[in-house]
Amino acid sequence: MELTNNLKIFFPGKLVFANGCLDQLAEEIQGLAPEKVFIATITPLQDALADFVNRLNDRGIKVQTDTGIVQEPTFSDFENLMSRVQGFNPDVVIGIGGGSVLDVAKLVAAQLENEQQLKDYVGIGVLKGRKKKLICVPATSGTGSEVSPNAILVDDADGQKKGIISPFLVPDIVYVDPLLTVSVPPAITAATGIDALTHCMEAYTNKFAQPFVDMMAYEGMRLIAAHIETAVIDGANIEAREKVAMGSLLGGFCLGPVNTAGVHALSYPLGSMFHLPHGLSNALLLPYIMEYNIPAAPKKYAEVAIALGCERQADDMATAAGGVEKIRQIIKACGIPQTLKEVEVPEEAIVPMAVDAMKVQRLLKNNPREITAQDAVAIYKAAMG
Repeated sequence: MELTNNLKIFFPGKLVFANGCLDQLAEEIQGLAPEKVFIATITPLQDALADFVNRLNDRGIKVQTDTGIVQEPTFSDFENLMSRVQGFNPDVVIGIGGGSVLDVAKLVAAQLENEQQLKDYVGIGVLKGRKKKLICVPATSGTGSEVSPNAILVDDADGQKKGIISPFLVPDIVYVDPLLTVSVPPAITAATGIDALTHCMEAYTNKFAQPFVDMMAYEGMRLIAAHIETAVIDGANIEAREKVAMGSLLGGFCLGPVNTAGVHALSYPLGSMFHLPHGLSNALLLPYIMEYNIPAAPKKYAEVAIALGCERQADDMATAAGGVEKIRQIIKACGIPQTLKEVEVPEEAIVPMAVDAMKVQRLLKNNPREITAQDAVAIYKAAMG
């Protein structure tokens, strides 16, 4: 008998999750005995990483640090970075930062000493290998890139986001230190947190949902919904940061075997056309696509509502509707804009966005309810407010 939903998960070789665990990373790297280490990170983290870099230097390890990735990366951003790293040719590549930095670090590790060029392995399962050790350390609680087989880049040629998906992009070692997220500003905490919640929800309600993945997706939704507001309002609250970081990590594990669906597909044009941050794009569309999807999966969306903290109502449809209202409340409480109008997306962009979204079939095929171009137009119109 053929299984319709085959389960395949590539876990990192080692995962450490603890407050303050960054302190242990220099020793971990020394155990790998590298001569040279490359670190992709962001400028705001450089002070926090100074001691870590000094400890590597003290052990005789040469370190090259790069903070060139400052927004959602393009193919040319990656090529420019590779031109800076190629000559250094490190043994270990480390990404410490948000999803964009982690995605690029994953690709740098794959590209070094690789005869394949980036254009050769865009898509699913085309990358043939990776010769360099890869370590990822998230500094935001959102993308889950630290444990996913995915990297997303914007193609300069057409402005489309393209996915590189391969088990060779799953890191060897992952360190999740929630204390690194304490300094993340409220707006970014909010947007990345809703992004992580969306990963969990789109996996849970996915056409190709898996019971094993459902466990992580459900717990991820529960943790983020219960703690994201506190993390946004009181960024120094360690418990809230820890719980949201764990929810984000669980969402990351959902991205390989099941992946996302309609929310992410329709959010991509908001990023490519209006350069809205990815997490914000998802938050702007999430309640509207939930409403659209509920008729196709009322039981699953009722369970989503319970995970979000809602009471069970008379039937699944009513319970699921409560989940949409709960998401609206969370988004509002986190200070995230609630309509496309608020972020100055013009009405005339709706049809071009719908056309663009239809190109993301690798995600649309996962949606519990089919989304046509006309449906996308209707969803964008609803989201205008």
